[in-house]
Amino acid sequence: MGCGTSIGANAEETQDGQTKPDFIAKLSVSRKEARETRCWLRVAARVEAATADEVAWELQEAGELRAMIVAAMKTARGSSSRD
Repeated sequence: MGCGTSIGANAEETQDGQTKPDFIAKLSVSRKEARETRCWLRVAARVEAATADEVAWELQEAGELRAMIVAAMKTARGSSSRD
């Protein structure tokens, strides 16, 4: 639960990025949290703390969030704003 909520909390933190590199670094933390969340969800299913069906939606959401974060990072790197 903790790592899953950390994705959004860290993404929210990007709004206070003072420079483009700071903004991208904060997004990077959120991207890592999305990856960690997927790992813990798979572990939960493997040790039968939850079923694969019970974590399927969360796995998909974490993957989609990670993809959006990666896209935002690419956009930020190519942008001339927030230098």
